[in-house]
Amino acid sequence: MGPVVVFVPLDAAARSVGADDVAIAIVREAAVRQRDIRLVRNGSRGMFWLEPLVEVSTPEGRVAYGPVEAGNVGELLDAGMLDGAPHRLCLGKTEEIPQLRRQTRFTFARVGINDPLSVADYEATGGLAGLRRALGMTPQEIVTAVTDSGLRGRGGAGFPAGIKWQTVLNMPSGLKFIACNADEGDSGTFADRMLMEGDPFLLVEGMAIAGLAVGANEGYIYIRSEYPDAVATLSAAVDIAYLNGWVGPSVLGTDRSFDLHLRVGAGSYICGEETAMLESLEGRRGMIRAKPPLPAIAGLLGKPTVVNNVLTLATVPPILAKGAEAFRELGVGRSRGTQVFQLAGNIKHGGIVETAFGVTLGELVEEYGGGTASGRPVRAVQVGGPLGAYLPTSRFDLPMDYEAFAAAGAMVGHGGIVVFDETVDMSHQARFAMEFCAEESCGKCTPCRVGAVRGVEVIDRIIAGVDREANLELLEDLCETMVDGSLCAMGGLTPLPVRSALKHFPEDFEQVKAVPL
Repeated sequence: MGPVVVFVPLDAAARSVGADDVAIAIVREAAVRQRDIRLVRNGSRGMFWLEPLVEVSTPEGRVAYGPVEAGNVGELLDAGMLDGAPHRLCLGKTEEIPQLRRQTRFTFARVGINDPLSVADYEATGGLAGLRRALGMTPQEIVTAVTDSGLRGRGGAGFPAGIKWQTVLNMPSGLKFIACNADEGDSGTFADRMLMEGDPFLLVEGMAIAGLAVGANEGYIYIRSEYPDAVATLSAAVDIAYLNGWVGPSVLGTDRSFDLHLRVGAGSYICGEETAMLESLEGRRGMIRAKPPLPAIAGLLGKPTVVNNVLTLATVPPILAKGAEAFRELGVGRSRGTQVFQLAGNIKHGGIVETAFGVTLGELVEEYGGGTASGRPVRAVQVGGPLGAYLPTSRFDLPMDYEAFAAAGAMVGHGGIVVFDETVDMSHQARFAMEFCAEESCGKCTPCRVGAVRGVEVIDRIIAGVDREANLELLEDLCETMVDGSLCAMGGLTPLPVRSALKHFPEDFEQVKAVPL
């Protein structure tokens, strides 16, 4: 009989609440009891309220325990945790935990299952199947498969990935690039980080397939410096990929080549915008480029470049492995497949939920998220990052669908969902949107650089009760100028949370209050 396999996440979120100490304690206490174990540091399953989540492999399947503290380990082993025995922290079979059982894991199918840097584990769970299939296809066939799947950019804009790839493929042969934007800066978003830490080979494989599809022999992953664990894991994954011939001068032994590089950003929200990221990759300050030309025509170093987000590229391998239809049959309307929604803020069950488009906002917040952590009623939910709209509970019937959200004056964005209870002051949240833009603007265009500063000042006057009606009118004029005149979404979307707060929570702007410091 071999050693008992025990899984303890190495994900940054799990480590932040003591997963490393739990892992050390399990090794120590098992040795004291002369139990033979093999400890695997896996990715997180994404149920953060249960972290550190410990799983034990049993003949009946993996059994979960959590949240586990280092001080619980001795009693857990004495109770028979290594045999999957009952305990007050026992959650039963991992796959049967309600929040996990109801999900449709497509992109995240492997996250939390394996050792993220195990080549054997990756291939045993279907890894490289997409790349191998791509090597037997023409570039046009690969692009057509991505187009037919209905995959849209998961970075926030929702632009069809296949159209972007087709544009680069159609450009004259020569130097082309694949650029992965892993500068995940939106508040309440962490899916990119989790995938890079929990299944980094998937992103590497997706980059290689993209290169084969458009004729690019070189790729760059631009990752934020605030993600040191992801940087370390991804760096190791790229080295392993080279050693195994997944990338390099001969991809899987063929005559196709693809070199992959990792670049760490200096820490700038604006570099989440594709052209600012390209500027930073070229060694300059991250500032917006005027468009046209689009990056697909003149991107990195002026060459045709595919710029996609982590989740977009990581979804490509399973699409090719399972077929475009397997992805397209999920979702609704023009929003096909699954999205990795991220639940954060004042929420009881925070973490990630991957499910098909069409799930309602209310289902995500109330059924998956369990309502607020404070126990008070939900008052507002911001979807799509700090530049997303604030929605009231009366819009909980809204399906997670790009077009449905756009029609409601909101956006799905990167799938981040931040929850607020009844104690929130929405006038202060509107002010924060302008303050955030003023802080993070690259400064290139006047509507964003100056407009956000003026926006803070105008909202401060409204909050203080100074000539409220005139200032509300001025604020609307300012929002219109920012939307119409800004070079990019930083200034163009900042009015979205401001206007939504005014529309759905007007009462918060009618009382005289102290201005936030």
